[in-house]
Amino acid sequence: MTESSKSHCCTDSSCSCGSAGEIKLDRKQIVIHFLYMDLSVCTRCQGAESSLDEALKEVAQVLEATGTDVHVSKINITTAKLAEAHKFLSSPTIRVNGHDIQVDFKESLCESCGELCGDVVDCRVWIYQGQEYAVPPKAMIIEGILKAVYGCGLGIQAGEQNMSCPKISSISMQLWRQKVIRTHEGKYLDQMQVNTKS
Repeated sequence: MTESSKSHCCTDSSCSCGSAGEIKLDRKQIVIHFLYMDLSVCTRCQGAESSLDEALKEVAQVLEATGTDVHVSKINITTAKLAEAHKFLSSPTIRVNGHDIQVDFKESLCESCGELCGDVVDCRVWIYQGQEYAVPPKAMIIEGILKAVYGCGLGIQAGEQNMSCPKISSISMQLWRQKVIRTHEGKYLDQMQVNTKS
């Protein structure tokens, strides 16, 4: 982005303040990945998406003032292959410039996903300022974004954690992921069949 200067701080042609010409401002880039298993049933995934959307609205003016462009990618993890490719450990996950906004990895019983699968299912728990939340607080997301804007470290980058799911995730989480992946693949195939008939 370039900005032409309309006023000059000095009249001397040897001035080096830069006001006599164009000032080039490089825009910063922030990439946010929202990875989730299910937005149709899982209240934690739905809540995380809402918190992310609200956080982006609240921080929009700061991002514009600092010359920062934000690119949001919402990725539905529907297969084990996608989970591995995105180094996906728990649902939902929010990363800013590749860094998970939640350093600690913790899960607890998710009733809405359990109803979907007919089994005990664990989903992500968010820890912020010493408190546990089923949905990431908006302030936590804003903090993660602003840390990226101002160059502060953000915790663990995707891939730095051990990707061996059996060691990290509970057996019920693995079963849930398998069931949800099969469910999503079935829905996707059904949708494709409907689309091809149209």
